[in-house]
Amino acid sequence: MNFFIVDDTVTIRGMLSNIIEEEGLGSIVGEAADGAEVDAETLSLKDVDILMIDLLMPIRDGIETVREIAPSFQGKIIMISQVETKDMISEAYSLGVEHYITKPINRLEVVSVLKKVSDYLMLEKSLHHIQKSLSFLTKHNTNNRILENTRPTKQPSLISSAKSILLELGIIGKSGEKDLLDLLTILHQLDMQGNRDLPPLKELYEQAAKIRLGSAASPQEITKEGKAVEQRVRRTIQQVLEHLASLGLTDYANPTFEYFSSKLFDYTQVRMKMLELEGKKQSAATTRIDIRKFIHSILMEAKVRG
Repeated sequence: MNFFIVDDTVTIRGMLSNIIEEEGLGSIVGEAADGAEVDAETLSLKDVDILMIDLLMPIRDGIETVREIAPSFQGKIIMISQVETKDMISEAYSLGVEHYITKPINRLEVVSVLKKVSDYLMLEKSLHHIQKSLSFLTKHNTNNRILENTRPTKQPSLISSAKSILLELGIIGKSGEKDLLDLLTILHQLDMQGNRDLPPLKELYEQAAKIRLGSAASPQEITKEGKAVEQRVRRTIQQVLEHLASLGLTDYANPTFEYFSSKLFDYTQVRMKMLELEGKKQSAATTRIDIRKFIHSILMEAKVRG
């Protein structure tokens, strides 16, 4: 994530920069001491994802600056302030401010807010990528029955729900996340045509490979990438299993653990992974996981939430 910090106090800018860099949250691509030094064109040129801006500044305050840049700025805005009047907060939110960080600066609050905003931004970017992938499928694979009579207006809702589920399962940003979302996109197209049977996994993997490689890819390249998709998906599902097992060890009544562990995996698999994490059993990496069940369960859950 690229951050731009606007605050008339140099020590505040330094504190926020240090927190962002030390926590590995992203890069500082610019700073300013007043809102008058900031405009939408500058933020665009620096490819700013998140703007952190002080409310009270001597020349142009945060509210006026946000009002000026809001029509053009595509990133997220976080307001920094000691002032917390309801009118000001209401106006800031109406202009598109995502969150407030209160002064004096608290490291835990800053990290929590920035991680939350970053997650939402990653979600939006992934949804945009999926929409582009869907557009490619519709345009370049008209001879494939999977793509006949598609209704893309339904897609964003389902993919948004799926992305939310993956966030709960702790795999946002993992290498196989995009592959899983591509597989769900393909299956959703089948489902909208009334075909509710999952095709062979090899076929699904190669369809996902076509999305990634584009229409110019050769059959050999698609086959090779299809195998890579399979490996990434397998690793990602193993990470989900480990995440759920960790939640169960921490709190057996954890709602995410209770809800998803039996829905996505067999009980024995989850239990073996928990024992492995406790050091009471050797690695269960060879345990065979039902990938079809996992993908189908995620799809059904996304449909319910959508």
